[in-house]
Amino acid sequence: MTSVKEFRVEREPTPDSLGRGSFVFTDDYSVFDWGKMPDEIADKGASLCTMGAFNFELLEDEGIPTHYRGVVSDGEVVPLADATSPPTEMAIDLTQVPNLPREGRNYDYDLFHSGADDNYLIPLEIVFRNSVPVGSSLRRRTEPADHGLDFPEWPEGAVQLEKPVVEFSTKYEEEDRYLSWREADKIAGKASVETLEDLAHEVNDIITRQAAEANLVHEDGKIECLYYDGEIRVGDVVGTFDENRFTFYGQQVSKEFIRQYHKREQEAWVDAVYDAKERAKEQDIADWKSLCEEQPEPLPDDVLTAARNLYAAGANAYVGRDFFDAPELEDAVMAIKDL
Repeated sequence: MTSVKEFRVEREPTPDSLGRGSFVFTDDYSVFDWGKMPDEIADKGASLCTMGAFNFELLEDEGIPTHYRGVVSDGEVVPLADATSPPTEMAIDLTQVPNLPREGRNYDYDLFHSGADDNYLIPLEIVFRNSVPVGSSLRRRTEPADHGLDFPEWPEGAVQLEKPVVEFSTKYEEEDRYLSWREADKIAGKASVETLEDLAHEVNDIITRQAAEANLVHEDGKIECLYYDGEIRVGDVVGTFDENRFTFYGQQVSKEFIRQYHKREQEAWVDAVYDAKERAKEQDIADWKSLCEEQPEPLPDDVLTAARNLYAAGANAYVGRDFFDAPELEDAVMAIKDL
């Protein structure tokens, strides 16, 4: 399904019924939209599955509908509390994903929705931001004044927003792009963008409160949703260190530190990625990777170990249970400060 998790189907969805399946979380990781990178991060998949399941159960407790059914433990679908070891498989309901035709960089959403009926995955990512940390795309696309901030330009450190910002971006295009509300409304089909915005704020509030219990600050994140029989449900995975950004006393606790490491230590590859994306836009080519003249190099062992400990320690702290043999979060964070 993606570069970091696999997709299993037990029963196919139909135009008027949901199917059954599961996500299998791997230890692969991806940065800069590259897809699978050369390395694996041990226990990353189990960390993300654990956090994702925990958050889905929080949402369900708050009355927010989701596609989550439980985690797979010893061959059975059970609540996270009943898992006998850190899970790597999450059972979910399945919706339809119609084909999205394209010609060059032009995508035909009318044809997508012609096969969607009342049961489809909404082809949007709904992004929420509580702050503007280093590395946020909002710094490239907007000015501080656009958000009521009294800065002439973005400062070097993270900036807290007085009110969370919700944005929409594409999900199935070769390169994600942010959308106007009118564009998002057209792409959403029968789903209401106003409802999607309200849902994003609710999910954001729940994750922010839970993060605070572990002294984590929830910086930003996203949700993806499905539309079924007139109802919008939260899908994909929610509130993990891949989907969201968290900080612990100012230090990133997410894969953002790996992105920043690549920017410092593999500058030629990162520059080649940005250049390939720009050339693809100019040439009206969707597959920008075919234009990239550099390949990423494997990470050093100490970076991979630090990443593993950060994911595992962060998951333990967030869910309030020691699923993993890992250092305390404070120690795991200190280990990445010099990387």
